[in-house]
Amino acid sequence: MIETDIIIIGAGPCGLFTVFEAGLLKLRCHLIDALPQAGGQLTEIYPKKPIYDIPGFPEVLAGELVENLMNQAAPFKPGFTLGERAESFEKTEDGKFIVTTSRGTKHIAPVVAIAGGLGCFEPRKPPISNIGQFEDKGIEYIVRDPEFYRGKRVVISGGGDSALDWSIFLAEGVAEHVTLIHRSTSFRGHLDSVQKVMDMAASGKMTLITNGEVVGVDGNEHVSEVHVAITGQENHQVIATDHWLPLFGLSPKLGPLAEWGLNIDKNSIEVNTFDYSTNVEGLYAIGDINTYQGKLKLILCGFHEATLMVQSAFKRIYPNKNYVLKYTTVNGVNGFE
Repeated sequence: MIETDIIIIGAGPCGLFTVFEAGLLKLRCHLIDALPQAGGQLTEIYPKKPIYDIPGFPEVLAGELVENLMNQAAPFKPGFTLGERAESFEKTEDGKFIVTTSRGTKHIAPVVAIAGGLGCFEPRKPPISNIGQFEDKGIEYIVRDPEFYRGKRVVISGGGDSALDWSIFLAEGVAEHVTLIHRSTSFRGHLDSVQKVMDMAASGKMTLITNGEVVGVDGNEHVSEVHVAITGQENHQVIATDHWLPLFGLSPKLGPLAEWGLNIDKNSIEVNTFDYSTNVEGLYAIGDINTYQGKLKLILCGFHEATLMVQSAFKRIYPNKNYVLKYTTVNGVNGFE
């Protein structure tokens, strides 16, 4: 049982900033996220996408923002349960919450903050009839450990940042060979990444197939080949491989949270804007996952919501303590640790 003051469901930017704000109040946090690393969409989908509306940063890459948020939270020593989805919760007799994950890990705290962005992410799977037969047997939708592909033949499908970035990374001395397949000649990813893929393909460091699409997969106990349909070619091309990574992005879903007895409106959690509390006492929702009149789904709005939420959480945890707001401009950060 992992015990803390605030269980944060979602390790995206709002969840990470909550750690900092809670830390200023000397509250401990533990974050749960279904993804294998912190950062949410910013890390998983568009780490090199520039963001322009973060105060003090005329422009910051999504991945850099996550790194900065992690550094900002680090002094308060948050705990992480990554690669596990928050499945269920129960209330104890003394009003605390026990949150259990998809792998059975249990966490207990008097406050739960849902900062799940747009919800749980599920991979967008290509419409291939036998794809389920090879999931985790050569087909992976998320790269959890690059070393897993060392010395292997890897086929990657997709045209976004994730597909481009992993193609480059694995082709640079990790995989035996990388083949990137995209259904178009134009890519959705960062221009620098696109150019690097083009250059690596031209020099033979990887194979690039455009106007192509994997339409079939075959093997015995493990993937051994993929079948590629290429525009203008009558016959499919067969590529021998050890792994196929269809990196078409992740589809957001509310997931198990929809069964938690929360007031839901169009796949979002209704909250009270006084402190972003839900209809379940002690359970809050911040960031893109909540809804209220005038809601804007912006990271900076989620930061504001996190700040007010932890004030309410402090009063719930310590109802008999008086809290006097202190300013980091006066006390710094070390004074709050």
